[in-house]
Amino acid sequence: MEYYGTISIGTPPQDFTVVFDTGSSNLWLKVFISGFPTYPLENHRKFNPSHSSTYKSTGQKLSIQYGTGEMEGVVGSDIVTVASLVDTNQLFGLSTTEPGPFFVHVEFDGILGLGYPNLAVDGITPVFDNLVNASLLEENLFSVYLSREATGSMVIFGGIDETYFNGSINWISVSYQGYWQISMESILVNNQEIACSGGCQAIVDTGTSLVAGPPSDISNIQRVVGAWQDTYGEYKVNCSSVSAMPDVIFVIDGVHYPVSAVAYTEQNDQGPCVSGFQNTSGNLWILGDVFIRVYYSIFDRANNRVGLAKAI
Repeated sequence: MEYYGTISIGTPPQDFTVVFDTGSSNLWLKVFISGFPTYPLENHRKFNPSHSSTYKSTGQKLSIQYGTGEMEGVVGSDIVTVASLVDTNQLFGLSTTEPGPFFVHVEFDGILGLGYPNLAVDGITPVFDNLVNASLLEENLFSVYLSREATGSMVIFGGIDETYFNGSINWISVSYQGYWQISMESILVNNQEIACSGGCQAIVDTGTSLVAGPPSDISNIQRVVGAWQDTYGEYKVNCSSVSAMPDVIFVIDGVHYPVSAVAYTEQNDQGPCVSGFQNTSGNLWILGDVFIRVYYSIFDRANNRVGLAKAI
């Protein structure tokens, strides 16, 4: 349900796990405040500015709203290291509070946004743009492979790894440079259009676990694939029926991208399987991890396009 990797900040480096999120554009972490109480169940590493000789305070406040929670804090700058890439002067958020329970219980320490600069709160230059501006990448793009296994998933900065996919890459132009937003023509099941009628907009979002869409369209998909809603509002399917359930096909730029029932359902430890489709409050479709696990995704800033290829 969550994919995250390790970065380091400061001198000497302090390590943190972050979500590499194409659905946002800011980097932020929790900040250590001496004597400040923490939630009893919270188990996150926090950045300690006093332990970094290269940290600089800006005095600027920051507030970021997400689909599942928000953060509030201040802005600082320091050295950020992603793999072997050293971003020497990165502005980032230091979160003093995250209203609501969501960020208390997640496994990661923060978020590293990989969306366009237009999406960055307060006009802060994203990490990826600073890497490009410093000529640290071979190409002005990054690519993502997501595995169902606990290990093996990868974010590749500045390149494409052909060992992670089969066949050719289909390129789709970005329709709006904020999210990685593209135009989608329709969604089919059993050769029938059941959603995105007449076309719609979608974002390829590594920070969303499922595929999300407008409630009426999602209801159509759930009905056709045989999912039902439990008392908590979650959609379930019979695990024994998964092999017989139909593909859901996303039609993008004339190309069919089928997602099988094995890919759009998740096995629980107990009880029925869970559907990988959920409602969203807006009109944008969100092609999250359920979709990206099936299609190796390339985010090409040089040409403002998204590349999709069948993942291994």
